[in-house]
Amino acid sequence: MLKVYCYNRCSTCKKALKWLDEKKIAYELIDIKENHPDEETLKEYYRISGLPLKRFFNTSGIPYRELGLSKKLPTLSEEEQIALLAEDGMLVKRPLVVGEDFVLTGFREEEWKEKLSVQ
Repeated sequence: MLKVYCYNRCSTCKKALKWLDEKKIAYELIDIKENHPDEETLKEYYRISGLPLKRFFNTSGIPYRELGLSKKLPTLSEEEQIALLAEDGMLVKRPLVVGEDFVLTGFREEEWKEKLSVQ
């Protein structure tokens, strides 16, 4: 079953969950603020995803801006970036969707259709 990390006040998450419900795709909903992934889990998600690590950051969020991460990220190692993500679930791009052999960050309908094999 899919794991879907969301934040209940996030409009993109609401849109993504509605889409999953309409497609009748079962998922486990996880509150990313209360139960965000730890470092080891994030390392695994990053490995599986094949995405650049920057795609895991919620670049439009307040914590990202307050920490000045747009300037700091390029100077941080992958380990340091993953540690940051593990500290605060609000730094993680959402929804974060974890399937058996894939990870999706954010809601891009075409990408979701492809990975979830739906029309």
